[in-house]
Amino acid sequence: MKKTLKIVGIVIGLLIVFLIAAPFIFEGKILDIVKSTVNKNIDAEFDFADADISFIRNFPEVTVSVNDMSILNTGTFAGKTLVAAKSANISVPFMQIFNSEGESYTVNSFSIDGAVVNILIDEDGNVNYDIAKKDGTEVPVTTSETPASTVSLSIQNYDISNSQIKYYDEQGKMYFELNDFNHSGTGDLSAVKSELDTKTSGLVSFDMDGTNYFKDTPVTLDAKLGVDLEQNIYTFLENKAVINQLELVFDGNVKLNDDSQDVAITFKTPSSDFKNFLALIPKEYSKEIENVNTTGDFVVQGNFNGTVDDTHIPKFNIDITSNNASFKYPDLPQSVSNITIDTKIANETGLLENTYVNINALTFKIAQDVFSASANIKNLMGNPLVNANLKGRINLGNLSQAYPFDVEQQMQGVLDANIATAFDMKAIEDGRYQDTKNSGSLGLSGFEFNSEDLTNPIQISKAGLTFNTQNVTLNTFEAKTGQTDLSAKGSIDNLLGYMFNDQLLKGNFTLNSNRFALNDFMTESENPEDTDANKTTTESTSEMNTTEAIKIPAFLDATIVAKANTVLYDNLTLKDASGSLLVKDETVTLKDFKSSIFGGQIALNGAVSTKAETPTFDVKLGMQSFDMAESFKGLDMLKALAPIAQAFQGVLNSNFEIKGDLSNEFTPNLSTLSGNALAEILVSDVDSEDSKVLSTLVDRLEFLNFNEGETKKINTTLTFDNGQVNVKPFNLKFKDIDVQVAGSHGFDQTLNYNATFDVPAKYLGKEAQSLLSKLNDAEAENISVPVTANIGGNVGSPSVTTDLSATATALTNKLVEMQKDKLLNEGSTKVKDALSNFLGTNSSKDSTTVTTDAATKTKDSVTTDNIKKAADNLLNGLFGKKKEETNTGD
Repeated sequence: MKKTLKIVGIVIGLLIVFLIAAPFIFEGKILDIVKSTVNKNIDAEFDFADADISFIRNFPEVTVSVNDMSILNTGTFAGKTLVAAKSANISVPFMQIFNSEGESYTVNSFSIDGAVVNILIDEDGNVNYDIAKKDGTEVPVTTSETPASTVSLSIQNYDISNSQIKYYDEQGKMYFELNDFNHSGTGDLSAVKSELDTKTSGLVSFDMDGTNYFKDTPVTLDAKLGVDLEQNIYTFLENKAVINQLELVFDGNVKLNDDSQDVAITFKTPSSDFKNFLALIPKEYSKEIENVNTTGDFVVQGNFNGTVDDTHIPKFNIDITSNNASFKYPDLPQSVSNITIDTKIANETGLLENTYVNINALTFKIAQDVFSASANIKNLMGNPLVNANLKGRINLGNLSQAYPFDVEQQMQGVLDANIATAFDMKAIEDGRYQDTKNSGSLGLSGFEFNSEDLTNPIQISKAGLTFNTQNVTLNTFEAKTGQTDLSAKGSIDNLLGYMFNDQLLKGNFTLNSNRFALNDFMTESENPEDTDANKTTTESTSEMNTTEAIKIPAFLDATIVAKANTVLYDNLTLKDASGSLLVKDETVTLKDFKSSIFGGQIALNGAVSTKAETPTFDVKLGMQSFDMAESFKGLDMLKALAPIAQAFQGVLNSNFEIKGDLSNEFTPNLSTLSGNALAEILVSDVDSEDSKVLSTLVDRLEFLNFNEGETKKINTTLTFDNGQVNVKPFNLKFKDIDVQVAGSHGFDQTLNYNATFDVPAKYLGKEAQSLLSKLNDAEAENISVPVTANIGGNVGSPSVTTDLSATATALTNKLVEMQKDKLLNEGSTKVKDALSNFLGTNSSKDSTTVTTDAATKTKDSVTTDNIKKAADNLLNGLFGKKKEETNTGD
């Protein structure tokens, strides 16, 4: 017994060792066979990143696993992925690992995880999924040493998990997507006749011809299929599908032919409870339908019967009916009652374009309000012929009383509709709107709406639209929000083209307002709290602070003529504003805008565009009779363009041509501005205390007093670009001091100016007065010297440097020359002593009388030291003791 157990133990041990070692022995052989076999049988490229073979996982079968598998198209769709998967597994009988190359292999099971399948049909009808070798295609010739391998299916079970299927038909303008796809089945597919038990779930999205019918709608299907491989017939035995929350049961069969399929399927809802209708509503909106009280019925039933081939679809008939139904949520006061639905979707010919929809009746009642609709759409997949009618009244306040909408504030107002329309899509596409028939009216009264995106609630007291074949007319529109009131009329010329054919929405409107506050239509940017998470990186903080830019609608082509008695924007108040707005091509053009502001008039023409990533503007702006004090307090742009001018009192006239970028809040980005301005200032007063630059000049130059200005008009030209404003020379006069100013400054408030003062000598202190009196000449009254001040630093902290020393020396030299000339002309014999006395220096006690010829030589005998000493005395007298005690910067 012990010997037997020992032998069994040895055998089991050897088997375990073999099972562990076998993958390393046979792996290369099997993986080469898998890859070569697949590539020999498809017109595509099959590959995988790595693979693994296990003898233990599904013993006694061998499991081959591949990771990062892909099948890439060749030919028309070359390089595009047909199939990709994170992992795929197949199991084959153990003994088949000893097969010679060329012998057949049997697959018993397979599984796929993370698969992506892309099915494409291009505009020419080419498909990317037909990758099997065609008849007549030459397979590489094999010798007896390398026979071709074949694979047969004997699948008992399979599993597809976490996968995705995409179907895009460019020719048919159809898009289908199945996400979160999970499918599994058990059965014996090697038998001629068998049963296959399957379970399927996923999220379905479906678009056709630009219209979305499903968006991530959940579906499940539990189906038991009868499989007849000999006849190629697949029969639905026990089946239940759930679309969103609507249950359907169905039976029938599908027969696969060589070039077609024969379909015979019927389906219906297992019950007639009206909750079936609520189950069609997406789960996030249906709000716990299990607690809803319902009466009446709701039934969906139909059939598909016919052949599917290149030109036909199955004939089908789908009926959706409900009679005198109602529903009421237990926590809400109102119910929706008198619900009648009679809808049919059908195709009686098997030709796709002949599909039609008849909504014979759709009615419901909330409180005392009744709403009804009917429609007929023929040739749904060809040139649809539409005939529809809407009629009724809806009290919007009752909607949230009957259905649990997610709104922070209940809507209010009454909507009245009576609209009829008849058209075919071809007429819309061709722009033949005269071939359409539209009539009726739409009215709204007592409407109020609010949301977190609005600064204030919008209240529409009344609005009325009428419809006809040519256009839609806005007969009345009276609204209010915040401080703003609006009254509008106008027309829309091609509403159908916009709705159905992606054409521009064209219109003409007049807009009137007693008070229009732009701030009522702006929302504050959210500033994130200074949390640790926000401070981790500059990038994350920047992203959180980014606000969404305003975009001018690309679909709008409209002209708006507007008038407003008062327009409020930030801290500005405009009176009697009027102008025209042209909205087109993501650009708003403002024409002939006029308004009263700052005691004067403003005129503006220009455009704002949001076509580029950064919005831009380009305007011409006229200012007439602006009050200087008011305008500089109210307009930051004026402060940036002329920061020194804000100290002037008076009237501003100007013409601007300016362009640049706008921020997300539609305010100018100063660093991007460029343009020019012609400015005229009619000066009534100057308050140097309002300007740090002017007050600094007064401190530096005692002879300067801005309160004694004689200048009544200043004219200058400004040009600006790259954040710099260049000012051409302009002239001022204070008493009898002429001033010329020129230079530049930056929008960053940096200064670089030169001011040249033509100063009469009489203002240059006691020493200068003493020298002038010695001339004893009327000419002395007209003597002046230039004083230059260089202004730097910035507007808030300016620096002023002058050439005062040079000015004093120049004045002294000038006065000496005049005195010399005077003495020479008089023939004086004591020139040197006279000049010394003039300069305030002592002459030699032994000086002698000289002749006129000698006097001529005396012009050069007055020493430089004496002149310098006189200039120093003049400088001290010029700027007083206070200047001596401070650092003048000269």
